[in-house]
Amino acid sequence: MPKNGALSGLTVLDLSRLLPGPFCSMILADHGARVIAIEDRQYAGEAGANAAVMRNKEHMTLNLKSDAGRQIFLDMAAKADIIIEGFRPGVTRRLGVDYETVSAIHPHIIYCSISGYGQTGPYRDRAGHDVNYLSVAGVLDIIGPSEGPPSIPGIQIADLAGGGMYAAIGILMALHARHQTGRGQYIDISMTDGSMSLLSLVLSIKQFLGMPVERSNSFLSHRYACYNTYETADHRYLSLGAVENRFWKNLCHYFGRQDFIPLQYDDSRRQEQIDFLRGQFKLKTLEEWCDALKDLDICWGPVRSLDEAMQAPLFKEREMVVELKNDMDAPIRFLGVPVKLSRTPGSVRSLPPAFGESTLSVLRGFGYSEERIKEFAESGII
Repeated sequence: MPKNGALSGLTVLDLSRLLPGPFCSMILADHGARVIAIEDRQYAGEAGANAAVMRNKEHMTLNLKSDAGRQIFLDMAAKADIIIEGFRPGVTRRLGVDYETVSAIHPHIIYCSISGYGQTGPYRDRAGHDVNYLSVAGVLDIIGPSEGPPSIPGIQIADLAGGGMYAAIGILMALHARHQTGRGQYIDISMTDGSMSLLSLVLSIKQFLGMPVERSNSFLSHRYACYNTYETADHRYLSLGAVENRFWKNLCHYFGRQDFIPLQYDDSRRQEQIDFLRGQFKLKTLEEWCDALKDLDICWGPVRSLDEAMQAPLFKEREMVVELKNDMDAPIRFLGVPVKLSRTPGSVRSLPPAFGESTLSVLRGFGYSEERIKEFAESGII
């Protein structure tokens, strides 16, 4: 495995606990950054939930509410490049580990705060989770059946895309700016802002095409036969994405319905086309359709389960499913690194550490003596 990723040489201190921050720091760690996750030991019982995104990291315990714990963090921050935190706005200031405090001793620091609603505005102090951020941003309203309630997605869109990914992008931008100016900066990531930004195409369709934005009844959500999902004979599903007329034309020729070709977006005939395709796709099983459609240029795909996707040759070839061995020599599977760099590729190099596993080694590396470390442990600081 390559050991020198694109971010090799950078040190990241990650104070975040829930999904968005650790997902962001996982991206950085996958590409070579040294990531030290820091948590209070009171949360040890909750460590398992986030295990998958803790790969390639070190993990230490630290009580930031103590004077000694705060000073340890500031000593570490003085030698770090990036800090990530996911507390509610104002918490880091109360703890004395906020951007202003850190940047006063280390002006090169890049400090990223990830919160639900951002550091400013009327919602800044509200508690929330992924579903709430999607709701407020206008995303949840367009997910689900047309005649039913909004459906909560099976993945955490606000946490991962609105929060973690945007945080990683912001950090990389700030790194570039630091290279040019020699100074770090503060990054304010709102998961709700990030979620709303995902509506750019939806807004364009509404404004420029004058089409409605409704659950399961919009241009790219079940309104037309060419962009839809269809049940098969074995009660599985396939997706159809024949947006461009050339793909729709190929599909119509396959089914012998050339009369549908000019009617692709004809609202007066759209239900007729949907009903026809529903009837056709129910005549074969999903695997039979995979065989029948494999050579057709129409933009389609089988709806696979997670287990099926992880077994698919596509993702094995793309190294999106990787295995590491644990201490018992048993294989542990991880999702791979999606950003494929040719000269400095990222990699999955190490298993998630146990809670606090790296505490002693990290402190030693930052110059603390064995005697001091023992005192920290005895007084509950680590």
